[in-house]
Amino acid sequence: MKSSLFALFFCPFIFAQTQYPKNDFRPPLDIPMQLSGNFGELRPNHFHAGFDLKTNQREGLSVHAIADGYVSRIKISTFGNGKCIYITHANGYTSVYGHLQTPVGEIQEYVKKTHYKEKAYEIEMFPKPNELPVTKGQIIGLSGNTGSSEGPHLHFEIRDSKTEFVINPIFFGFDKNIKDTKKPTLSGLYVYPLDNATVNQSKQPLLVSMTLQKDGTYLAGKVKTNGKIGFGINAVDTDDVSHNKNGVFNVSSFLNGNQNYNYQFNTYSFDEMRYINAFIDYSRYKKTSQRVQKLFMKTPFALSIIKTDADRGIISAQPNLASMYRIEVSDYFGNQNSITVPIEYDTATPLVQAEPVTSKYFIRYNKDSNFEKDNMSVFFPAGTFYDDFNMNFDVKNNKVYIHDDTVPVHSNFTITIKDDTYPESLRDKLYIGKGTSYNGTIRKGDVFTAKAKILGQYGLVLDTIAPVIRIAKPVEGKWISDQKKIDFTISDAASGIKSYNGYLNGKWVLFEYENKARRITHTFDNELLLEGENDLKIEVIDNVGNSAIFETRFFRSQQK
Repeated sequence: MKSSLFALFFCPFIFAQTQYPKNDFRPPLDIPMQLSGNFGELRPNHFHAGFDLKTNQREGLSVHAIADGYVSRIKISTFGNGKCIYITHANGYTSVYGHLQTPVGEIQEYVKKTHYKEKAYEIEMFPKPNELPVTKGQIIGLSGNTGSSEGPHLHFEIRDSKTEFVINPIFFGFDKNIKDTKKPTLSGLYVYPLDNATVNQSKQPLLVSMTLQKDGTYLAGKVKTNGKIGFGINAVDTDDVSHNKNGVFNVSSFLNGNQNYNYQFNTYSFDEMRYINAFIDYSRYKKTSQRVQKLFMKTPFALSIIKTDADRGIISAQPNLASMYRIEVSDYFGNQNSITVPIEYDTATPLVQAEPVTSKYFIRYNKDSNFEKDNMSVFFPAGTFYDDFNMNFDVKNNKVYIHDDTVPVHSNFTITIKDDTYPESLRDKLYIGKGTSYNGTIRKGDVFTAKAKILGQYGLVLDTIAPVIRIAKPVEGKWISDQKKIDFTISDAASGIKSYNGYLNGKWVLFEYENKARRITHTFDNELLLEGENDLKIEVIDNVGNSAIFETRFFRSQQK
């Protein structure tokens, strides 16, 4: 880690200029390329790993392999990328196609066989190179809205096949498919007093005024301070066609003409994704939903897209010395916007004091910490947090209060609760939850332990209520020979659904799960149906073992 941080801070502003192939890949869709999300866009707990391509607000468009290769991975999930296909290409890159409605052809047959072999909807497959070869332009699936998608679109990535680092698809010749003459938009500039400094007579972060100049750039109001400060910006980018507010490609800052901070969204690993919570002003985001991108590091963190000087972008004002600070924001096509900020040393008495510290405990981010009270304890391993901070901790009313969620958490911490007030018959129905939100809980006697990544209020939750199963259109005792599908909704009020299974005439059958609608769907297959009477059973189990069963009987004619 020490060597990587050394490179980060003392070899600033050098990005590897990898030469990516420009003509190997075709677009994955037949329609013109329009972005609803770009590479590096700021998302909850992660940077966006590719392009989100618009599909005319509908599902079912043909999705093509961008080059010859073979299907190396298929993942079917109720969250994330939903139904997702990975294709490995001979040039060293892997393309990824997510939120599919369905794979097609031999790929779909392979998936279906695996569903029935594993008797599960959520599956992951790693075909061998000779099992599912594809050619450039071959239709591999239909676009959809599966997983955590918030609307129909195609999620498209390119990865390095060896390292699995995601790479900005714009580098692979797709820039010719996107028209962009618009410069990024700067909508806010913030200044942060650090180490008890005062800025513009405030010890709290401030929004700095900006004035548009005749040349299209911005001039900020004068910043007066007596110590160390950092800056942050609100910035988005748009293109000429899609009009969505996407992420910016490159941000650089300069102090008196010398570059002191830079990030560019070229490539990064999935291990780095959660550093977005240190990259932005996380507290402001939780309070206002604004993602202010910080241009300094109070505490170093190893996000490879950032290159900085030895001061990590922090500016120290000096008596009798005025400084000029400039921020440049640009997109891949060279469209640029900028802000110039005059900085002066000033010792004026602060009118706005720092927020009062009311907490009893101090957390050092690089040290283990353990807190105990009554029957509850919390353990934070070193590296759980990004910065040192003052933390509130208390136990009352059978709840443990662990600060609040305005402080970001990078890795798991452990909550332990000892409670012998419940009879043994109920203890397996208990779990540690934030509200009723379920955290995987391990029980040993009357001691319960769970991992968490969000600060807040936790306690033991008792769940003795079975899940609920509802059929969309009752079929009991009916002839449904022309019905192609059967739908149910499944839900659970507390711990959440762990598993579900459907059985037709005593044999397991595939039900697809759409988590946004809490709907499971079985598409009838004549090979699995009987002539006349058919019995269908659905069983749903929640995370603490409560189960529900729905049974029905219907009739069907196989005669054509």
